[in-house]
Amino acid sequence: MPESKPNANEEVSCVNCHAHFQQLRPSIKKIIATKHFLKEIGDFNPNWILDSQHQLFTELHKLEETIQGNHIFRALHKGVHIVYAVDKNHRLILLRAFNNFKHYLKYLDDKKTILKTIENTK
Repeated sequence: MPESKPNANEEVSCVNCHAHFQQLRPSIKKIIATKHFLKEIGDFNPNWILDSQHQLFTELHKLEETIQGNHIFRALHKGVHIVYAVDKNHRLILLRAFNNFKHYLKYLDDKKTILKTIENTK
């Protein structure tokens, strides 16, 4: 799985950020995108999420829930619902991308699959 490291020297202020992401952001050590995510979204720069580039998103950093210490967030980019997590190891994991809101909700209800995906990313 591709991964990248955030630029630690870059200070980014997050406009309209959920307070929870704002607290987690400084501790994020790397960004990982799952194979599912890459297949579903195509050309996407994961640093857009970390850098809080709100001009590219209709919605960004919406906290959906916390599953066993892993924080699940959502972003909306050009009608695509992007599900990502900040795990216990301080990694931003881009999980899935959905064009259909009902499919997104169904995925969000499947906590076992989300947890398994997070645990299987290394």
